[in-house]
Amino acid sequence: MRAAHPHTPSILLGASLMLSLSMGMRQSMGLFLQPVTQGLGVTAADFTLALAVQNVVWGVTQPFVGALADRWSMRWVGVAGTLVYALGLLVTMLAESATTLVIGAGLLVGLALSCTTSSLAMAAASRAVSVERRSLVLGIVSAAGSVGTLVAAPMAQSLIAAHGWQFAMAGFIALAAAMLPAALLSGRADRIATAYSGHEVALTMRDALGEAFGHRGYLTMAAAFFVCGLQLVFLTNHLPNYLAICGMDPMLGAQTLAVIGAINVIGSYLCGWLGGRYPKHLLLGGIYILRSLTLAAYFIMPPSTASTLLFGAAMGMLWLGVVPLINGLVAQIFGLRFMATLTGIAFFSHQVGSFLGGWGGGLIYTSLGSYDLAWKSAVAIGMVAGAAQMTMNVRPTPRMAHPVAG
Repeated sequence: MRAAHPHTPSILLGASLMLSLSMGMRQSMGLFLQPVTQGLGVTAADFTLALAVQNVVWGVTQPFVGALADRWSMRWVGVAGTLVYALGLLVTMLAESATTLVIGAGLLVGLALSCTTSSLAMAAASRAVSVERRSLVLGIVSAAGSVGTLVAAPMAQSLIAAHGWQFAMAGFIALAAAMLPAALLSGRADRIATAYSGHEVALTMRDALGEAFGHRGYLTMAAAFFVCGLQLVFLTNHLPNYLAICGMDPMLGAQTLAVIGAINVIGSYLCGWLGGRYPKHLLLGGIYILRSLTLAAYFIMPPSTASTLLFGAAMGMLWLGVVPLINGLVAQIFGLRFMATLTGIAFFSHQVGSFLGGWGGGLIYTSLGSYDLAWKSAVAIGMVAGAAQMTMNVRPTPRMAHPVAG
C-alpha cells in the first residue's frame, strides 16, 4: 500500500469544500425560477434556457478544462474557476433581460463549474490516496459535495423571501468567495502529479483518448451517464415550480433540496464503500433504475409535504453516489494519468442530458402547462440507461492489465 502523502488531508479538505459550495449553489438555482421570471418579466423557458446553456457549457468545456488540469495545474484552474463563478453570479444579479441571464447564469457559471466540481475534485482526491482506499475516499468527497446544498438552498429561499432574489444572489457571491482557499488547498495535488506507475509515465494525451474511444465499456458508461444529468437537473430546476403549481409552501422546495443534500451524504459514502467491494457498473445501473422508479412513484400521486420530503430522502440516497463509481471505473480501466480528461469527456454526455432535463422540462411546461410528459420521459430513459450500464465491459486496458516497472 502506498504511503500517505503529507498533503493528503488538506487536499481532501479543499476538494470537498470546493465541490460542496460549487454544487450547493448550482443545485439551488431552481429556487430562483419564480422570483426571477416575475421580477424580470421573462418566461420559465427563458430562465431554464439560461440554466440549460450553463449545463451545455459545463459539459463542452469540461474535457478541455480537465486536460489543462492534468497537463498543467489543478490549482490555477480551480482558482480561475472560483473567480469566474463569482463574476457569473454578479452578472446574473444585475441582469435585466433573458440575454443577460444566459451570459451570467449560463455561459460564465457553466465555465466555472468545469473548474470547480466533481471531475477536478475527484482527480485531486484520487492522486492523494492509495488504490485500496480510493473508492471509499471518493465516496466521502462526493458526500461532502452535498453538504453545500444544506447551506445554499435554505439560505437562498430565506433571502429571497426576506429581501428578494438579487440579495440572495449576493449571498451566493459570498459563498463563491469562500471557494478560493479551497481551490488553493485541493491544488496541492499538483505536487504529486508525477507519482504514476511505470505504465502511465510515458502515456500521451493522444494515447489516452485512443484507448478511451476504443473501449466499448467506457462508451457505454458515458452514454448511460446522460440519464443522470437529465433526471437530476429536471428535479433541481423544476421541482420548486412544480410544488408551487400544486399549491405547496414555497419553502418546501428548498427543504426538499436540503433533504436530498443531507441524505446524499449517506448515499455517496455508501456507494463509495460498496464500490470497493462489488462491481461498480452493476451498482451504477441499479442507481439509474431505482431513481426512475422513485420518480414514477412520486409523480403518479398528488404531492403532499410528507410524500415530497420522503421523495427527497429517497432521491438523496441515489443522488451523487454515481460520482465515486464512475471515477472509480475510469481509474480502474485507464489509470490516473488523464483521469480528469476522461471523466470530463464522459461528463459531456451527462451535460447533454442536463440540457434536455432543464430546458426541455421548461419547454414542455410552457407548451403544455404540465410536467407529465417530462417526468414520464425521464423515467423511460432512465430504465433503458440502467439496463445498458449493467452490461458494460469493465476490463482494464492491456496497458493497465500488464503494467511495466516504474
